[in-house]
Amino acid sequence: MLQSLPLRISVIVICFLWTLPTAGLLVSSVRNPQLITKTGWWEGLLHIFDKNQWTLQNYQQVLAANGMGDAFLNSLIVTIPSTVIPITIAAFAAYAFAWIPFRGRGILFTIVVALLVVPLQMALIPILKLYSGASLYGTFVGIWLAHTAFGLPLAIFLLYNFISQLPRDLFESASIDGASAFQTFIRIVLPLSIPALGAFAIFQFLWVWNDL
Repeated sequence: MLQSLPLRISVIVICFLWTLPTAGLLVSSVRNPQLITKTGWWEGLLHIFDKNQWTLQNYQQVLAANGMGDAFLNSLIVTIPSTVIPITIAAFAAYAFAWIPFRGRGILFTIVVALLVVPLQMALIPILKLYSGASLYGTFVGIWLAHTAFGLPLAIFLLYNFISQLPRDLFESASIDGASAFQTFIRIVLPLSIPALGAFAIFQFLWVWNDL
């Protein structure tokens, strides 16, 4: 316990220093514009109950200026489905690759892994031509499908590595109890895979958001 104390203190200090700039930015975003230019953001915390320190005018100006509110909404409309769709498909696929034997499973998984090394730029022109012919160019559905295709290989690979390490006894017990493959996935695999799903959800969300 005592040996790990310095490590824990170091981790806490690093996390605090890492979070400090973001916290300062957040505090400054709700402070009075005149006070931002005159005092540091920490002054707001020292006078936290002073109503003159705080305002939502900054957010109102940003969201109302040049259609920023609509742009933010469009970004959410693109990013959320582009995160949920590949995770949903990848979770089912990773479970099938890990625990459901079928012909060609190894070859198909190898193809999925091989797609990780294909540069995304190679697919842009073919996708553009395909979308132009299918009337998907400039639509939300087209963007969702593109980001789903780009994110699926990595999602399947990461979730497969997690799901394949789950204890076999869980699946044998579920099979003895009469659970189907779908019930096993919903009631056992999915709850246990929340850490992996959450990790990739954060990665995919940031990737899509920064790509807009």
